[in-house]
Amino acid sequence: MTHELNAAPPDVILEVRDISLSFLGVQALTQLSFAVRRGEICALIGPNGAGKSSLLNVLNGVYTPDSGEIHYENEHFRRLHPFAAAKRGIGRTFQNNALFKKMSVRDNVLAGLSRHSHATFLEQALRLPRARREAADFLARSEAVLEFLELQTYRHTPVGNLPYGVQKRVELGRALVSSPRLLLLDEPMAGMNADEKQEMSRFIADINRDLGVTVVLIEHDVGVIMSLSDHVVVLDYGRKVGDGTPAEVQDNPEVIAAYLGTVH
Repeated sequence: MTHELNAAPPDVILEVRDISLSFLGVQALTQLSFAVRRGEICALIGPNGAGKSSLLNVLNGVYTPDSGEIHYENEHFRRLHPFAAAKRGIGRTFQNNALFKKMSVRDNVLAGLSRHSHATFLEQALRLPRARREAADFLARSEAVLEFLELQTYRHTPVGNLPYGVQKRVELGRALVSSPRLLLLDEPMAGMNADEKQEMSRFIADINRDLGVTVVLIEHDVGVIMSLSDHVVVLDYGRKVGDGTPAEVQDNPEVIAAYLGTVH
């Protein structure tokens, strides 16, 4: 259900308003509110169990919040279903690779377009004109993403045979191939070494700058956050304890106590 009241400012692409979420009485998110401006990289940080992944699951419709609403692209939602989220230009990666390990890199990227097909099963089976045009378009889009993410040499390689860092890039490609306006990244650099993190940071910055995609990402590496993001939201036990630029958040006593202090 959507409505048009109390619209966010035109430069805001996403606004979370008083979102609360609980599981069997355990509070995961409590009256959480923040806004993401169009074209920025917004980082969600906080200790394990702070509610970051739960929030992403609310934003792309996997979870239904107990209360509150989501404002996205001039509409308000009580819940945005996953299929509707994809159709409206919200892409998503997951903390653990959700890739088809025996399929090639290109086929994994092409899977990101499955929800965007208009050709019917019969049209595809009989290879009718619309199905052929759509298949050619999808292939061209996947090849463009492979080139953008420097994955061309791996296009026919089964994903399970690739290094972990490259697999994470393939998952990024699968989310990117549908040309999202908002990209939700759940720990895209988890488990990476310093060189892999630097490479992934470069690709995320390129996606934001060159393709104009707004990015919301979860990340634990404070150094990466300070160099990559424009805006940081800090969660602690489902509550917001910090919201501002990286410099502002870094100097926030509540943030230091809840998160940054544990790093130091």
